[in-house]
Amino acid sequence: MSNNIVLKKGLNIPINGEAALETMKTIAPDVVAVKPTDFKGFSPRLMVKEGDKVLAGSPVLADKQNPDILLTSPVSGTVKEIVRGEKRKLLAVLVKAEGDEAVDFGAKDPKDLKAEEVKETLLKSGLWPTIIQRPYGVLADPAQTPKAVFVSAFSTAPLAADSEFVFKDDLAAIQAGITAISKIAKVHVCVNSETSAFAKLQDAVLHTVIAQKHPAGNVGVQISHISPIMKGETVWTLSLLSLAAIGKLFLNGKLDLCRKVAVTGPAALKTGYVVAMPGTPMSAIEDCFDSSVETRFISGDVLSGESIGKDGYLGFFDNQVTLIKEGREREVLGWANPLRFNQFSSSMAYFSWLLPKKKYNMDTNTHGGVRAFVCSDVYGKVLPMDIFPVYLVKACLAGDIDKMEQFGIYEVLPEDLALCEFVDPSKNDIQAIIQDGIDLMIKEMA
Repeated sequence: MSNNIVLKKGLNIPINGEAALETMKTIAPDVVAVKPTDFKGFSPRLMVKEGDKVLAGSPVLADKQNPDILLTSPVSGTVKEIVRGEKRKLLAVLVKAEGDEAVDFGAKDPKDLKAEEVKETLLKSGLWPTIIQRPYGVLADPAQTPKAVFVSAFSTAPLAADSEFVFKDDLAAIQAGITAISKIAKVHVCVNSETSAFAKLQDAVLHTVIAQKHPAGNVGVQISHISPIMKGETVWTLSLLSLAAIGKLFLNGKLDLCRKVAVTGPAALKTGYVVAMPGTPMSAIEDCFDSSVETRFISGDVLSGESIGKDGYLGFFDNQVTLIKEGREREVLGWANPLRFNQFSSSMAYFSWLLPKKKYNMDTNTHGGVRAFVCSDVYGKVLPMDIFPVYLVKACLAGDIDKMEQFGIYEVLPEDLALCEFVDPSKNDIQAIIQDGIDLMIKEMA
């Protein structure tokens, strides 16, 4: 099979607020959150209580189903608070940062390790949950060996962090991470150019994705063109963030989750990058937004990120924060007015299509409510995967497991159909529908 993947379908959303390629500051937060909700399939069991002292790399939570899978503290300090939600659901463990001590896991050369030794180190350090298993996007099972591991070395999501800028100092760590993971299964890495800094990575099969539009950077789209997931098969996926953390663990022997985070979005007073770690509170970037304007804080991108609120914390898998205005205004004439030069339409319903290079100060307004499900080819125009998205969504709505299998539920996660949700004329919450279908599959197929 050719190592070039040519994708023509997709859509780039012209939204203002791209991060300037400069590092604005390094954030040393007073409090860091360890959020089990960031990890699908993780059933948390507390290993600490309020007032306990922890080191960076100390276990904080364990999975009830597999006690070997741990979540560890990213900083040294004291457990300040156990945050619970409805029905006492565990939402977060807040750690007050104090000092810079860390658990020493011992520096190791990944080239000299066996698969079981790599697994053991990742489990003890709390980095095992960074590996995502498909289908269903759940925690990887350490007892299984996947048919392959996939890594996307670029992102095409709206206002996504520039991978070359973010990881320019972490190439050695990423290489060490790939070498370690390759001891378990074959690794595939997708780059967007043969001149990419990641095109020189070793111990992996490299693929060049020839495309300019989102969702070409989604690892699910890439998997569908390299080795589609069939019933009974499993694959693992890793982000560059995860590989960098794994590589630093083996090179230095200590847990290091710091990353460059892009502060983006049309509601940002200034954009750029900050050095932070997962669990950093949004209050740490208060100089980047206007507190007098009602703003939505998104950990991730506008299509598939999580709305975390002004008092929320950066997600474990995210290196982007998007600030966007809450759109509550109603328009005169609404969609019936074609003279909307400040509104973007993927279907060219407004005359704004005459300005192809224009960027828009988009907000959260959906410009309409949920209506009857319209059958059309709009999904197929933006989804470069060999599946039937309309029929898959309908099968999920109906809870028809046989049809979901037939139409590709094993190949997708909600993020893969985020653009379908954006262009949907019926305003359906496509990602939530797909997630409900996946949850049903997990329940019925367990």
